Amino acid sequence: MPIVGIDYDKCITCKICLKACTEPEAYFKFDSEKNKVIFEDPNKQCIQCGQCIAQCPEDAIIYETMGESFTFDEIQKLPELIDHETLFKFLAANRSVRFYKQEKVPEELLRKVIRAMEQAPTAANMRSENFYVLSDTEQIQALASAIYEDFISDPAEKEHWLERKERYGKTNRDPVFYNAPHIIIITSNFNMIMEGFNIGIIATYGRLAAQALGLGTCWIGYITLAFQRNPKLKKMIKLRGSVFGGFTLGYPDVKFYRVPPRPPKKVKGLS
Repeated sequence: MPIVGIDYDKCITCKICLKACTEPEAYFKFDSEKNKVIFEDPNKQCIQCGQCIAQCPEDAIIYETMGESFTFDEIQKLPELIDHETLFKFLAANRSVRFYKQEKVPEELLRKVIRAMEQAPTAANMRSENFYVLSDTEQIQALASAIYEDFISDPAEKEHWLERKERYGKTNRDPVFYNAPHIIIITSNFNMIMEGFNIGIIATYGRLAAQALGLGTCWIGYITLAFQRNPKLKKMIKLRGSVFGGFTLGYPDVKFYRVPPRPPKKVKGLS
């Protein structure tokens, strides 16, 4: 039971936790006789979303095996941390990078990317995902070659991949991972549609964190397709799971000068 209870030396009986919980007043209840809030979860159904921890003004929620919470000065004034215009520019400037320098990224920076991915929201707070960081050049090349060979074995895909290899070969890049020095793969054993969405959100957090560190990334949809097509591929790098997603990562060897055009979407409900 990760939520253990309440530290009554800190608790001021504000009752915020009763409403903060994903299931209001399901696990937190107010005992009027004792004039205190009680936490009970005998069936261990709490999804560990952390809303009670985040909203408790006195840090009075006791928890275990959930990692560590943290705070910062601007947490209640997020527009002071980053304004909309700055955030919009940062998001709009995110590009898929397909040219990389061969310099390896320090582990310290890779861990920062992973930490950002750990903060990503997931449906029902499912935390079933695992992260794999591939940094060995020979291993990455072997996996890229195996994925390529698997696709050209399919008559419906063969011509496309032969042409793709020829085009990328002109710039000395493999057509799968573009000679990126690192690959981050996200896996999960929950074979359901929502888990695919979760992995996409997690990867986006990682890609944006990488951009803030001066790194480039590219979501590789072929990873998802290849591992679903051929389970033998995941054995090459000892992956476990039934749902996959991943992206390349490294120092970009390309410069961007502007944000490309994006067509406006049809929006209903706004005048």
